Amino acid sequence: MAVDVGAVIIAVAGVAGTVTGALLSQRGAERVKRRELELVRAHQESREELALRRTCYVELNRDARQFTTALNRHLHVMRERGVQDADKEALEEAKDAHRDRYSEAQMIAPDEVLACAHAVNRALTDTYGQVKRLERGEPAAGETMEGAAQAQHGIWELIRAMRSAMRRDLGVASEGQEA
Repeated sequence: MAVDVGAVIIAVAGVAGTVTGALLSQRGAERVKRRELELVRAHQESREELALRRTCYVELNRDARQFTTALNRHLHVMRERGVQDADKEALEEAKDAHRDRYSEAQMIAPDEVLACAHAVNRALTDTYGQVKRLERGEPAAGETMEGAAQAQHGIWELIRAMRSAMRRDLGVASEGQEA
């Protein structure tokens, strides 16, 4: 009888060990699979965030350039002939497009890019205000057409700096490389 109890104890221990081993292997496999899914999900989120920033940056760069160009055209129109409603609408559309894109960038861009985008936005809105005051014939002290043209021209350097910061953030330009 002692042999039978010992055999039963050994058999139970063997079965328990087999079952426990299978359960531990299954839990380990589940943990590995869960971690794998988390890594895939994180990678997908990272790619989506990069694609979102890339799209925002392309549009912000384009709209800042178009707003700057629209300011330049408006200044030429003011010098050459009277400003018409179509001219005002074109400038307003460029301003509104830039404003919308800058608002989007404020929610997406990291601090380095946002600082450059803020400098561009500030220069554009300041120059826009100056152009509109000149258009109305109510310039602030010291504001002239030449000063507005110089301010508009100076925006291009700020746009270049913003573009470089965006390219670095996207990983398509090195830190010292000009874009």
